[in-house]
Amino acid sequence: MPVYLDANATEPLRPQARDAMIAALELPGNPSSIHADGRAARRLLEEGRRRVAERLDARPQDLVFTSGATEANALAILGLGRGRRILAGGTEHPSVLRAAPGIGILPVQGDGRIALDALERALREGGAALVCLMAANNETGVLHPIDAALRLCRQHGALLHVDAVQAVGRIALTVAEMGADSLAISAHKLGGPKGAGALLLRPGLDLAAMLPGGGQERGRRGGTEAVPAIAGFAAAMAAFDLSAAARLRALRDRIERECGTDVIGADAPRLPNTTCLLLRGVPAETQVIALDLAGFRVSAGSACSSGKVGPSPVLLAMGLGADAACAIRVSLPWNASDEDVDRFIPAYRAMRDRLRASRSA
Repeated sequence: MPVYLDANATEPLRPQARDAMIAALELPGNPSSIHADGRAARRLLEEGRRRVAERLDARPQDLVFTSGATEANALAILGLGRGRRILAGGTEHPSVLRAAPGIGILPVQGDGRIALDALERALREGGAALVCLMAANNETGVLHPIDAALRLCRQHGALLHVDAVQAVGRIALTVAEMGADSLAISAHKLGGPKGAGALLLRPGLDLAAMLPGGGQERGRRGGTEAVPAIAGFAAAMAAFDLSAAARLRALRDRIERECGTDVIGADAPRLPNTTCLLLRGVPAETQVIALDLAGFRVSAGSACSSGKVGPSPVLLAMGLGADAACAIRVSLPWNASDEDVDRFIPAYRAMRDRLRASRSA
């Protein structure tokens, strides 16, 4: 039986989400229709909005449903960034770095966290800015110091957009406590379906639609809402349990202790489920294929860069040089077990020894 260890690409679907989606598929109505079936679909949509928002201590009216985090990031950047300089950390997701032309790239430290002195210098250069930082990196699990970045943004009149895709469901996080101007999340990163996401806005903040369409989502995002996917999204939000973090962290720590290789970002605060294992001299693609053949699903870099052979831009930004092409990501899903890790560790060590030997032969 294959062992799935690629949760940061997508989490396995939670049974609560599956059940909610199947039930929602029975509703024929469009949530914008005013007849009884349409009103039933609208009730399900708004109940989903309430459940997602409340889990993050946000107001339902400040939540915009999207097709996923890529659209949520683009909506924030194109909507809030109009007339502003856009600044983004060098380890941000491609959906942020490619959302608009001319984005200013901020350096990160060797441990992957944003260089706050560089951010402050960039903000001092003048002109209104929108700063984009992910709460947690998708490849290394490293957590940015969002509180410190937000203080700098407030001092210089800048807005802060946070890509919280990897953080929600894995660490304690609320919109109110984070204090950012906008926050992007995605259903399939926490055990919901692919194809649903959301952008949460600070109360009182609004933006122009990127897709005007029929004026849905309070005029912020046109297009008929994906009610079944949103129902699954809401069910997954309700189902995640942060008490599982300690169990996942213990499993992750076992992998790092017993696999006998270097761990990228080990000295920084990280997500409990994520490790980035470096095997110097062995291409990441070779490692991924070898482990896949052995029955273990891991990844190299962002899933959104799949099929592109080369060093990880995230690890290059962290200063790893040639080693940036030699690391894999192991990300434990919500349903990971002790047995999964029991099987992975000897498989990784066998792969490590075999590939190292083949390079020295």
